[in-house]
Amino acid sequence: MEGRPVCIRLLDPPLHEFLPADRSGLRDLAEALNLPLSRVTERVAQLSEYNPMLGLRGVRLGITVPEIYDMQARAIFEAAIDSGVDAAPEIMIPLVSACREVELVKARIDAAAAAVRVERGQSFTYSLGVMVETPRAALRAGEIAAYSQFLSFGTNDLTQMTYGLSRDDAGRFMSSYVQQGVYEEDPFHRLDTDGVGELLTLGAERGRAVRPAVVLSICGEHGGDPEAIAFIRKCGFTYVSCSPFRVPVARLAAAQCAISDPLKH
Repeated sequence: MEGRPVCIRLLDPPLHEFLPADRSGLRDLAEALNLPLSRVTERVAQLSEYNPMLGLRGVRLGITVPEIYDMQARAIFEAAIDSGVDAAPEIMIPLVSACREVELVKARIDAAAAAVRVERGQSFTYSLGVMVETPRAALRAGEIAAYSQFLSFGTNDLTQMTYGLSRDDAGRFMSSYVQQGVYEEDPFHRLDTDGVGELLTLGAERGRAVRPAVVLSICGEHGGDPEAIAFIRKCGFTYVSCSPFRVPVARLAAAQCAISDPLKH
């Protein structure tokens, strides 16, 4: 990846997804950790949540269990040195909703970078950015941008939280909603440029007002939607990120936009 950006999102899923749910799994974990089964069982129960997608995940892990992000940051910086190439990793903090979250995580990441530089006696560069996935983060993008070199708007979660819809469950009734004209299209398949789009526009404007050079992007399934690409291009976003199988469509859509409506510099 020499000469190319490598963007790494810090751990995002709820912790319970990494933990066993049955007794045999708990026993195996206890043996692997050399801990009593009762202690492991108790800890797993403590980490279980009623609504994990809105629970202890994303940056909240980095705040409440800081060792996780400390470990990831150190691994990233050591890999940047060990790679033997001129790597400049981009570290992305997920599910931010408050500026203070970014301040706290940034301080620990900067400390990890300083420690690795001293231990290895080598220098490296990196950038720090934020995933804007909550409506509050989009509205407070100005103060968040003060600590972030790039803002990546995660439209999957942003759509879920703006609509109050579960992407995993909405399919049960979405066709009925579309047929009756409640929604023009499934908002998880086609970007809602009115509601979610307004949050993208506001977030972009407020982020640029504080940091004019901030890099703006969207990531998620909407990143491969031609209509979404055309919309965010008009909003001044820098790039899109999407699933690998959507990349050809995204490239074609971006090229068509560039031909039909060249940007004026």
